[in-house]
Amino acid sequence: MNVLSRFLRYVRIDTQSDPHSDTFPSTEKQRDLSKLLLVELQTLGVKDAHLDEYGYVYATIPATSTKPNVPVICFCSHVDTSPDVTGLNVKPIVHENWQGDDIILPDDRAQVIRLSEHPDLAQQIGNDIVTASGTTLLGADNKAGVAEIMAATEFLLQNPDIKHGPIRILFTPDEEVGRGTQHVDMQKLAADFGYTVDGETLGTLENETFSADAAQIRIQGVSTHPGFAKGKLENAMKIAAGIVAALPKDSVSPETTEGKEGFIHPVEIQGGQDEATVDFILRDFTVVGLKQKADLLRQITQEVLQHFPNSRADIQITEQYRNMKEVLDKYPAVVDNAIEAMRRVGLPAEPRSIRGGTDGSRLSFMGLPCPNIFAGEHAFHSRLEWVSVQDMEKAAVVIVEIAKVWEEKS
Repeated sequence: MNVLSRFLRYVRIDTQSDPHSDTFPSTEKQRDLSKLLLVELQTLGVKDAHLDEYGYVYATIPATSTKPNVPVICFCSHVDTSPDVTGLNVKPIVHENWQGDDIILPDDRAQVIRLSEHPDLAQQIGNDIVTASGTTLLGADNKAGVAEIMAATEFLLQNPDIKHGPIRILFTPDEEVGRGTQHVDMQKLAADFGYTVDGETLGTLENETFSADAAQIRIQGVSTHPGFAKGKLENAMKIAAGIVAALPKDSVSPETTEGKEGFIHPVEIQGGQDEATVDFILRDFTVVGLKQKADLLRQITQEVLQHFPNSRADIQITEQYRNMKEVLDKYPAVVDNAIEAMRRVGLPAEPRSIRGGTDGSRLSFMGLPCPNIFAGEHAFHSRLEWVSVQDMEKAAVVIVEIAKVWEEKS
């Protein structure tokens, strides 16, 4: 399956999403890729492929099995790229037969991908590595997944002798800004189980994610003319800075945690001396852990406010997503069948927890149990992002094999 040509075509389309936008999708340019995918699906002969008003692409690969009760399986990837690094004018470079040397990105030679800093590269000797040119991200997160699903779709349609049940395809916008499933029509999707194709290392399957909340502290200070402020001014920006400065220095932060440890992470401060807001994300693998972090944030805020007696602060906690494992443990076949499919094609099939979330986190709680399988993307959200051509091809093979396993076991 030729995944590379699709991938190189897709990453050249700027689909960066915008967390500050109140439209859906958050950027109109995401539709540029969605429209292309629609045309490609229609060209392949997918009769029901369509793009809806929200920017979702839906399509069906009809069943080739005569068995009456094969579950409907969905494969899903997102078209948007991260707001963290520009996705405009991506110039993908294929480093063929890579032999372990440093990969210096030509448009900014300070950007170097080194084996010592990217240990997964140790498995890529002799493979073909795709990078950007140094001034943009690559967009493998998640255009690698999009290309893999499209390649698998083409392969299945061209090989109707392969037995499988009905397969739904779903391409979503705005996953990177936490809204990827906001307008998914679950009745239209009508799938029993799903897989997001948005993971990292070859042969991995993520069946556990963070649970996630957002927290916003809205601060009301006391404003007055700075020339006459003694004993009166209580600067809301200083209160905000004090709260951030009071966070633990050696724990409960992204830079000091790993594994199953959660964190409190400030992501934005806005305002002036009269009013200010501080936005945080809270992450933990359990809801109890999330509550503990929210309580710690409230405690820190109150301690800082003791030095500003005439100011006040309100904290709003908003649920973002929950650990998919709570749902997946009720449907073991959705993980077991993917593991078997990977092992059949010679991969280790390693279940992992991910220190993040996917569209599958939300889809699982919307009624579609949905773990995340590898797409091969690495160093995502950065100018050092890379992906292996061979890993992308293997992911497409795994998608086909998953469909076969579900049919065989039905």
